[in-house]
Amino acid sequence: MSVMGDTKRMTTNEEEEEARVDLQILNYVFGFVEIAAIKCAIELKIADVLENHKSPMTLFELSSAIGCGSDPSFLHRIMRFLVRRRIFGKEPTSYGCMGYVQTPLSRRLMASGENSMAAVFLAGNNPIILAPWHLLSSRVLENRMSCFESSNGEDLWKYAQANPSHSELFNNAMSCIARMTTAAIINDCPEVFDGLTSLVDVGGGDGTALSMLVKAWPSIRGINYDLGHVISVAPTHKSIKHVSGDMFDSIPSADAVLLMAVLHDWGDDESINILRNCRAAIPKDGGKIIIVDAVIEEDDGDKLKDISFMVDLVMMAHTRTGKERTLEEWGHILSKAGFSRYTVKPIRAFRSVIEAYP
Repeated sequence: MSVMGDTKRMTTNEEEEEARVDLQILNYVFGFVEIAAIKCAIELKIADVLENHKSPMTLFELSSAIGCGSDPSFLHRIMRFLVRRRIFGKEPTSYGCMGYVQTPLSRRLMASGENSMAAVFLAGNNPIILAPWHLLSSRVLENRMSCFESSNGEDLWKYAQANPSHSELFNNAMSCIARMTTAAIINDCPEVFDGLTSLVDVGGGDGTALSMLVKAWPSIRGINYDLGHVISVAPTHKSIKHVSGDMFDSIPSADAVLLMAVLHDWGDDESINILRNCRAAIPKDGGKIIIVDAVIEEDDGDKLKDISFMVDLVMMAHTRTGKERTLEEWGHILSKAGFSRYTVKPIRAFRSVIEAYP
């Protein structure tokens, strides 16, 4: 009886595990549905409408506000799905029926605002950016040009330069990420910028990160350094000088150089070249570079750090040699570039702050 009971329990457990695996695969199969539904909500500005309304909105109120016509049934189905995913919420209205409300997550989907992540979502799920993912298996087998080049005819940077609308989409997303990351740096390790009088942000985009830093440290003179087509549309700032150029050639001189989400775009040889140019731009005594990038830890179960493994595959799909690095890999390229020591400081983001000294 005992053996039969154990056998039955094993069979039941195996069946449950098989059912769980089937469900997991189906969730992967239909994973794009979540992406499409969230993108739909952003494009319809549903979160913005709910935020401005200040109280729960009925389906018909929401339908009227976004202008979806006389039949709200499609909107109902989108909202039913997003409420089930807890992206939006439901609460009683003044009419006694249930209405839609904001959640902390849905506020990230607003078109603007301090915590908005809509720009990142729209850029990451743009058809130009999605196309390379269909070529990932070819990249693994051939390891030649990037998936982005294969699907779009040019690398990521040349394509952005030739297509201003895509460049704007990309820069808006980078600005959003820079805002989140810089806020974490200011909060978690402010000592990194103490005592600096000048700082050059290499690949600084529209100057979002630098504008936050010079506001927090008014004594810092900021230099925003990027390609010409990026600098040409960067907003002016009284404490920031915008300079166009190529980091592979040279970098403007300053007390410190900031490299935020730059080196993960490039392989070791290119990164060492950039780092050597950074070293030439800072004082031998007291100078430093500040790298803000992921540090891969394969045994780390931290869900936030898990994002870096996803971004590593983004680099595989969208760049030719880019990658996220382990601590050992960071040590290798820093040593090759002539830096004698470095420290790593975690922040409340999937990236870390690495300070390197000549």
